[in-house]
Amino acid sequence: MNKELVEKIKANPDYQQLLKSRGSFALKLTIAMLVVYFAFILTIAFDPALLGTPISAGSVTTIGIPIGIAIIVFAFVLTGIYTKRANSEFDDLSNKIKESVKEN
Repeated sequence: MNKELVEKIKANPDYQQLLKSRGSFALKLTIAMLVVYFAFILTIAFDPALLGTPISAGSVTTIGIPIGIAIIVFAFVLTGIYTKRANSEFDDLSNKIKESVKEN
């Protein structure tokens, strides 16, 4: 890729919008995941008995197991949300950028 093409892409307003919206969205999802994950870790650190509470009387399984599984599921859901938006909005912007560069 030559420098002229790179500069043309960087100057494209659609490219600037793509960078801004994708970065902002990724940051929001990252913060959401970090909050959930660190809340779990801090609960383990400062109140392990809470997560060690059995689900029901006489149960071997503690409440920490379904919470841990929920965190993993939450990560998959966030990945799905990002993929859905990437396949629609972000791909549309990328295609607009490609088309505008081809025309010039």
